[in-house]
Amino acid sequence: MSELKQAIEEIVEKHLPDENHFVVEVIIAEKAGKTTLSILIDADEGLNIQTCANVSRAVSEELEAKDLISSAYVLEVSSPGLDYPLNSRRQFQKNVGRELKVLRSTGEELTGKLLEVESSGVKILVKKKEKGKKATEEEVSLPFEDMKKTIVQVSFK
Repeated sequence: MSELKQAIEEIVEKHLPDENHFVVEVIIAEKAGKTTLSILIDADEGLNIQTCANVSRAVSEELEAKDLISSAYVLEVSSPGLDYPLNSRRQFQKNVGRELKVLRSTGEELTGKLLEVESSGVKILVKKKEKGKKATEEEVSLPFEDMKKTIVQVSFK
């Protein structure tokens, strides 16, 4: 992680309202001479817009005071959104009991219910359907390093 990115992450963590809130990712992007600083935060119990606004204001003030970014920049503070891949143990923990779609590093795709988060990975309950047979369920353990991309599946049931 670059020094600037790490410094910004530390500033954000300092301005989060409590230990239930956490930083998902800090993204610094340069396009056509314009810098965009995207800060993704989340919370164990859900995130509201007021928290994003408060964090944005506090982070902006501290960035200006410390003059960490010398050029003009756009600051965005938001939650990752449903289509954003899970990338931390804490995000997985928050989503226990929900349906996940996992793209493994082998290219195999699995869909199943997140049962448990362990120190080295997760357990999901996958339905296996063979032609002409009744569907069965199987627990699959997946190490974090084996998961290339993991998305929470939205259910409208």
